Amino acid sequence: MPAVTPEHEEIRRSVREFVEHEVVPIANDLDRQEAQIPEPIIQKMAELGYFGIIFPPEEGGMGLDYVAMAIVTEELSRGWLSVGSVMTRNLITGSLIHNNGTPEQKKNFMPRIARGEVMTAAAFTEPDTGSDTASLKLRAVKHGDGYLLKGSKMWCTFANRANILTVMTRTDPDVSKKHRGLSLMLLEKTPGDDFAPPHLTGSRIPTIGYHGMNSFALSFDDAFVPAANLIGGKEGQGFYQLMNTYEAARIQTAARGVGVAQAAYECAVKYAKERTQFGVPIGNHQVIRHKLAHMAVEIEAARQLAYFAASQKDTGKRCDYEAGLAKVFAAEMAERVTREAMQIHGGYGYSMEFNAQRFWRDARVLSIFEGTSEIQLEVIGRRIMEQ
Repeated sequence: MPAVTPEHEEIRRSVREFVEHEVVPIANDLDRQEAQIPEPIIQKMAELGYFGIIFPPEEGGMGLDYVAMAIVTEELSRGWLSVGSVMTRNLITGSLIHNNGTPEQKKNFMPRIARGEVMTAAAFTEPDTGSDTASLKLRAVKHGDGYLLKGSKMWCTFANRANILTVMTRTDPDVSKKHRGLSLMLLEKTPGDDFAPPHLTGSRIPTIGYHGMNSFALSFDDAFVPAANLIGGKEGQGFYQLMNTYEAARIQTAARGVGVAQAAYECAVKYAKERTQFGVPIGNHQVIRHKLAHMAVEIEAARQLAYFAASQKDTGKRCDYEAGLAKVFAAEMAERVTREAMQIHGGYGYSMEFNAQRFWRDARVLSIFEGTSEIQLEVIGRRIMEQ
């Protein structure tokens, strides 16, 4: 059982206070407008240390454990999934550099990433390659003291507001080498919706939810990356570097699912106490009480799986199995719970004026990104067969 300490609970209270004051009052309105997270919220998150929560103080972080990360993520996502997700960008890039970077890369990038002074985005997926990471085609061609990037990426969330794009590239043109020919590079850019034409252009991908951060299709046309920004300084290591980092990302995604489901559950409980039918609050009817009970059971089960996976990550041992368990269950749980929250609201659950529909639309993405549910089940199944 993961050890949730009084210090962890104090962190939870602090994050919840921030969310209640800064995020909850504006989340639904901004979602309806398909507006992005306001910059003051991101700046406040940086001041509170959320972007560097798991990184050591000497790298600009707070030096806390992965259980703390899960709790912070859960509480932020309870307010708005996008707010719980924006920190994922810096955690992924920061973890890649912290675990694999050269001393110069750690010195140059880590403090700024951990303190939220620069924001990052991950450019991994391509138009024809989603889960099949080893088949990526975007090329990095040597040029002078660096590389020119040629190709396309899809689903690069937060790309417009990022200072750094973490790009998975193919440094070996022999596609038969698959994952052995992939490398990760840091493309520095100026934030803005115009990107950096003609070498880097982007177009927004409309989505049904997850509106606080826009996702983009990107085109790289000889975008230059200095050799000093090749993570680890050695070609062909990108796939292996990313697989290790995915453990933390999937734990965090599980926590995001718990946060969204918790918000939907609280919304449903409130409505069940206030809405009357047949002369009594609908929560007095057994069918509604049982729905709420099932929701509570699933949320707590997912929470404990997420915390357990986080505690395993804290040991430093391989935990793709535990992370996969937490991610697949929490993501699919969030879909079930948010659907039931809408059902409890009846017709009002389908109205844009109530929060229930936002939780449901946001929850749908959880079983797709950071490794689909199908990929998680494959990871789990293979680990079972290795035992």
